[in-house]
Amino acid sequence: MRLVLASANPDKVAEIAAVLSDALDVDLVPRPAEVPDVVEDGETLLDNARLKAVALVQATAMASVADDTGLEVDALGGAPGVFSARYAGEDVTYADNVDKLLRELAALADDGRARTARFRTVALVAFPDGSEVWAEGSVEGTIAHETRGDGGFGYDPVFVPEGGNGLTFAQMTSAQKQVISHRGRAFRALAAVLAERGA
Repeated sequence: MRLVLASANPDKVAEIAAVLSDALDVDLVPRPAEVPDVVEDGETLLDNARLKAVALVQATAMASVADDTGLEVDALGGAPGVFSARYAGEDVTYADNVDKLLRELAALADDGRARTARFRTVALVAFPDGSEVWAEGSVEGTIAHETRGDGGFGYDPVFVPEGGNGLTFAQMTSAQKQVISHRGRAFRALAAVLAERGA
């Protein structure tokens, strides 16, 4: 199977490639440089994953794989959610988003539940015939009071997943993270759906 990657984020691409290549005989094609970023203005993670995948199908006439991920913090009413990548504004760094999250949580009374959170990923493949398949993965956890670890990306330095022995994602190896991560779970589920479809 040949799929063009909708994401040009090298961190995401590495994780997607690792999981899909493990589960399927798949040839992943990088997003063509001339294809611009897609405006992610959907109301849900599924909307944004679909927007990205369909845009790449239209640009390349090839089946395309995309995902969208959100961090949902209970004390913040599920924020940043669909806005996770741009929580601190447009064109910000991972550190900017993490800093804003920690500041907002520090301003709340810590009642033991205030730092519960989950990561959710929706992974989707869109095909040139207009059909699609998708799957979702999630992991529960808590937000640490400070960053820990040098690995991963995004909110990984402050997200402590259930089943992770108290480590943040950034303190884990890539292989350890993939076993329990939202993205790993979503893309393993997507691979199973693709295998059933016989794509």
